Amino acid sequence: MKAPVRLGLCTVMLLLSACAGAPPNPNPRAAEPLKLAPAVDLQRFMGRWYVVANIPYFAERGYVGSYVEYAVRDDGDIDDLYFGRKGGFSQPLEKKTLKDWVVQGSNNAEWRSSPFWPLSFSYLILYIDPDYRYALIGYPDRRWGWVFARSPDIEDPTYQQLLARLDSLGYDTSRFRRVPQKVEQLGLQGFQTP
Repeated sequence: MKAPVRLGLCTVMLLLSACAGAPPNPNPRAAEPLKLAPAVDLQRFMGRWYVVANIPYFAERGYVGSYVEYAVRDDGDIDDLYFGRKGGFSQPLEKKTLKDWVVQGSNNAEWRSSPFWPLSFSYLILYIDPDYRYALIGYPDRRWGWVFARSPDIEDPTYQQLLARLDSLGYDTSRFRRVPQKVEQLGLQGFQTP
């Protein structure tokens, strides 16, 4: 199959799976516009972030031990590398590469993320704590969302505080599932299953 046809088919498949119906959002704040973090220090944001939780979706469903690494490129764009093990901790580490760029005028809180040209998605930094230890990432219609941390595991009270912040932003937090970062978390309530 020729590359342009393959690219077209991949684009159609991604768009169809992205449009698959998510359940209605019961949060009374769901219709309000998402508020971005007031400003993001891009250099401090770079580096490794562990995916503590997300709303499971096609590209990350079934992965454990997942994390992302960001690095500003010489051209000003951002390398966005996703790592995870599909199906369990004994599986090989997989890598997915995206290219991101900051939307002008967003104080570095809104990015576009692209797995390949011409496809790109919104990437919204909704919250970053003052020490850059935790971050909440969102999507305009709240279909997707992530909880990031600099450490692979966070205390449950901190996780609950981050979920409460997502709730205040109009997310249906019942859709978030923790991503197992160690074997002992497999099968625990609230965690995804590989």
